[in-house]
Amino acid sequence: MSVTSATARIFSSDNTAGTSPEIIEAMARVSSGQTLPYGADDTTASVRRRLGEVFEKEVDVLLVSTGSAANALSLASLTPPWGSVLCHRESHINNDECGAPEFYTAGAKLVPLGGEDAKIDPAELRGAVRHKKGDVHSVEPSVVSVTQATETGAVYTLDELRTIGSITREAGLRLHMDGARFAGAVAALGCSPAELTWRAGVDVLSFGATKNGTMTADAIVVFDRSLTAELTFRAKRAGQLASKMRFHAAQLDAYLADGLWLRNAAHANAMAARLQDGLKAIPGVGLLGITDANILFCRLPQQVTEGLLAEGYTFYHDRWEPGVVRFVTSFATTEEDVDGLLGAVGRYAA
Repeated sequence: MSVTSATARIFSSDNTAGTSPEIIEAMARVSSGQTLPYGADDTTASVRRRLGEVFEKEVDVLLVSTGSAANALSLASLTPPWGSVLCHRESHINNDECGAPEFYTAGAKLVPLGGEDAKIDPAELRGAVRHKKGDVHSVEPSVVSVTQATETGAVYTLDELRTIGSITREAGLRLHMDGARFAGAVAALGCSPAELTWRAGVDVLSFGATKNGTMTADAIVVFDRSLTAELTFRAKRAGQLASKMRFHAAQLDAYLADGLWLRNAAHANAMAARLQDGLKAIPGVGLLGITDANILFCRLPQQVTEGLLAEGYTFYHDRWEPGVVRFVTSFATTEEDVDGLLGAVGRYAA
């Protein structure tokens, strides 16, 4: 099987996509000559300016190499070791980060909550933010973490985020957003990044980019700048202060320039919508949940799953429950890729 055909059949994750050409070119430009290390270079300064423009507010920015680092360091700045992080039970921090949030917070407890489409249920949150608050025998509710877009491909609406933010503020807690697919949420809602974050009460955002076109760079965007000094020391201590920071910065500078980040996300979303529309028309396929961004869950007959795997398609299956599969599209997914998958599903479903 050729590299091209193999790539076209990978729908397991948006992490499988490569890097946008604009970002490769930007990294090549900063690779010659010399400049100051540890983020004191002009390119890193440009990223801070661009993110300030994107969010319509002066922000502090820490560039990191992974989303897990962004999440864990952000949460460590928002909760003491005896605190708790209220999150959805399907969240990445709860299921897929190997205890990194607990490690970097020096032991804070993750308290998983329920809610449809991997969104925190406001009624359950209202109880959780006050549960045993002030009780020295229990962890202290300290921070709420929401995922935007969620792990199932749904997106919190502005009203939903404002409600979460209001509950969090009234209880005296902090609000963190895991924005691994933040661009997809912005593209889906068509609203301003400011409305989706600090105007809704978000203190710190994990600004994801590697799933959407960068190579090795994500960011922590700090809206409550009183947290920046502590975060800076935590980043260094965690090995996340890159000496040649300009290479992280070049990626994000190009990512933010000329709307590349939103174009990439809109394309990934459109490919998921195309896949969803096609699957609706195939007998025996049952769509599950909401697909606002670039993740789609559905139920497939066993013969369809086996046939796709035999053809070399890659996707998550039976991880959640028998018969349930997850397809993920990316900025690199083509219409031909989607149509090929739909054709294969149709053949085995017949």
